[in-house]
Amino acid sequence: MAKAVREYLIKALSSGEFISGQDVGKQLGISRTAISTHVKALVNMGLDIFSVTGKGYKLAQPLHLLSKHKILLLMSEEVSEANNRLTSEIEVHSLIDSTNDYLMRRLPNQLVQGQVCLAEYQSAGRGRRGRQWVSPFGSQIYLSMYWYLEQGLSAAMGLSVLSALAVSDAVFAVSGIQVQLKWPNDIYIEGVKLAGILIDLKGQALEPSHSVIGIGLNIDMPAQAAERIDQRWSDLQSHSETKIDRNALSAQLILCLHTRLLQYQSEGLIGMLDEWHTHDIYLNKPVILLTGERVTKGICRGINNQGALLLEIDGQVKPIYGGEVSLRGDE
Repeated sequence: MAKAVREYLIKALSSGEFISGQDVGKQLGISRTAISTHVKALVNMGLDIFSVTGKGYKLAQPLHLLSKHKILLLMSEEVSEANNRLTSEIEVHSLIDSTNDYLMRRLPNQLVQGQVCLAEYQSAGRGRRGRQWVSPFGSQIYLSMYWYLEQGLSAAMGLSVLSALAVSDAVFAVSGIQVQLKWPNDIYIEGVKLAGILIDLKGQALEPSHSVIGIGLNIDMPAQAAERIDQRWSDLQSHSETKIDRNALSAQLILCLHTRLLQYQSEGLIGMLDEWHTHDIYLNKPVILLTGERVTKGICRGINNQGALLLEIDGQVKPIYGGEVSLRGDE
């Protein structure tokens, strides 16, 4: 019930006009006090809502919500009808716990290849290593895509690499901005984190398996939400003179991710290595690798065709195959 009321309020407020708490309460069969409680919950989600006695509630700025119809229309302008059918299973949610968790719960029979879940807000957004992904309402992109791995979990090695390249492709297509890539799963802009990737897997190493690729991309971070982020960050709008259209960027993300997945399926990472190295933020620079409590210093020499980090230590280059690791610049 609470979710339905809040989704109703979001749609009513999205135009930027005043709405009456009393009138909405009558329409929904609940009290004006209950409406006030739900409005406060929306404010806590990152919506900038104010009230004026005698007029009601109003958003400081109109909301430009994600639209499945607009996203599909934008996609259809760029791809053939045959290819569009592969990427047209899209759900857009106002409120969700986590787009990745939502798709993982539907495994294995309620998903089709390339199925996408987008959300305006996540109450339990996740980053790597169980970290919270701060997910304010209506200002970022939270997108997850399902992909069946016919070759098993061994084929999952390169998913973070190809996904980061897909984000780079999409951001450049929409804004003309070139981002930087940091192994294994981060996208940076001018040396500061812009987006992250989370890969969830289910299956056996040598048997057909399932993957969900999650992308969190900062578009226009509200000040209130920014206070809850515990690392340096940036958003795309801060680097663009024109307004970023989230529907256009979502469409590009879906298309670019699908294209990179098909490329990976047919040829692996071999054709993507040069592109990665062109945008690798730490290529040939001193770095620190954190593995639990262990700290290793070396020089980043890029990645190999399995998606492993190539770390030079005392003149010897060794591959690092991910896991619970974190990479930092050694300045």
